[in-house]
Amino acid sequence: MRGRFAVLGVVAVAVIAALAGFGFAAPNGPKTFAQKGASGAVAVDAEVVLAVDVSYSMDPEEQALQREGYMAAITSREFLQAMKQGMNGRIALTYFEWAGAHHQQIIVPWRLIDGPESADGFAADIGRARYSRASRTSISAALAFAAPLFEGSGFRGVRRVIDVSGDGVNNNGPLITVIRDEVLAKGITINGLPILLKRPNASTLDIDQLDIYYEDCVIGGPGAFVIPIRDRAQFKEAIRTKLVLEIAGRTPEQRIVPVSAAAPRISCTIGERLWQERWGN
Repeated sequence: MRGRFAVLGVVAVAVIAALAGFGFAAPNGPKTFAQKGASGAVAVDAEVVLAVDVSYSMDPEEQALQREGYMAAITSREFLQAMKQGMNGRIALTYFEWAGAHHQQIIVPWRLIDGPESADGFAADIGRARYSRASRTSISAALAFAAPLFEGSGFRGVRRVIDVSGDGVNNNGPLITVIRDEVLAKGITINGLPILLKRPNASTLDIDQLDIYYEDCVIGGPGAFVIPIRDRAQFKEAIRTKLVLEIAGRTPEQRIVPVSAAAPRISCTIGERLWQERWGN
């Protein structure tokens, strides 16, 4: 496991080192006003939707670790340095939590992140939100909810990314590949953060190849990638590495290219099948 931590750390450092310069905006430095295009939208380097699983399969400790991981990542020195190396030096973020097909809740609406102060405010709003959990797992509904958010963001990003984290396969709502392909057709990239902490058994709907499921059935678009979490201690480092890569427009060195929907290594309807076998509907 220490090897995985080392890899994540090297990736994060490599991303920063590969970017030109190490300029870091001081909190008390001159304020840079965001430039608006002809459409009135604020130009940013990336618009990123953080889509976070809060289904019942996520126990309270995992849910807390997940939130803490995003809060720590957004306020980290590595994240802020990578952001400042972009053409515009700023990004737009929104954060929502999801479970079944009828549960998607925006926790922090679209926000311009352009330095430590705005990053701290975004993280604080995540931390203040009341915890909630709900039944079923619908990655497809989460993606369908996330895609239209870009149209009303008020920002114009060089890249548009949905960052989806979760610990289970789609077992509710539309078929995952159908919605994934619709989202990708809009020019949006989907990246994944599969959480593999539980050992699957006969009484659960978990699978031991969730990372492969995400690679073949969930993610897609230019530069799409997956960073799996296999240990609780890995949460913060993995989330930070993933966000740094996303805002820098880069990918892990050993990125797995998603296969075509016609030849997945694991069935993209395995979640629906497992649910039907257990519950009959």
